[in-house]
Amino acid sequence: MSAPIILKAGNGINDNLNGVERIVTFNALDVEHSQIEIVQSLAKWKRMALGRYGFSYGEGLYTDMNAIRRDEVLDNLHSMFVDQWDWEKVISYDERHLTTLKLESQKIYRSIKSTEYFLYTLYPHIEPTLPENIHFITTQDLEDRYPSLTPKQREDEIAREFGAVFIMKIGGELLSGNKHDVRSPDYDDWNLNGDIILWYPLLEKSVEISSMGIRVAEKTLLPQLKCSNHENRKDLEYHQIINRLVHI
Repeated sequence: MSAPIILKAGNGINDNLNGVERIVTFNALDVEHSQIEIVQSLAKWKRMALGRYGFSYGEGLYTDMNAIRRDEVLDNLHSMFVDQWDWEKVISYDERHLTTLKLESQKIYRSIKSTEYFLYTLYPHIEPTLPENIHFITTQDLEDRYPSLTPKQREDEIAREFGAVFIMKIGGELLSGNKHDVRSPDYDDWNLNGDIILWYPLLEKSVEISSMGIRVAEKTLLPQLKCSNHENRKDLEYHQIINRLVHI
């Protein structure tokens, strides 16, 4: 499906990412009484598309997302312009558990492995480096394993050791009182999400190749809003998010 590049502000569709990034906003000649926003990600738009276009259980969509993130920290892996493949699939409430998350991450990893091998058949000098299987670990287990390291350093170390890792449960506080990484509270269920991290020998560092998760339901959204100090927000956006979410 084609994805939007601009959205009307205040309708709750644009993603807040970590909740602190500034959205690129402007006004338009023929759009009155509303600001226009550049997309930051399609997290909420994809859910609404599944409901709006009548997708059924087990069906889904994929799209090529283009976005501008003005507060992105720039390096040799990150740009203000984002071009990434996005996907979303309808699941049942009974499938809202870690087994579902792991199975989907394994499917993605197998596709990455297949791509690596395909490139190898075209260019034999680019030898495959990825392991046969991906290793699973939670952010708390990662902190317990490397308590003196920063979250990014932990990712580097675990990726160096296993080659490919799925780091789960991102967004909530760890036992140390810190967070492995920040996640917007209206995005994924913090207990049912994760990042696929690969070791990149050329740069000798870990690379996040995919971020995914089972979306929030109302019973998980509200506690996450509270943890993120949004419990007193009465603005239109969060009310619309709660009312519009497609339960998947």
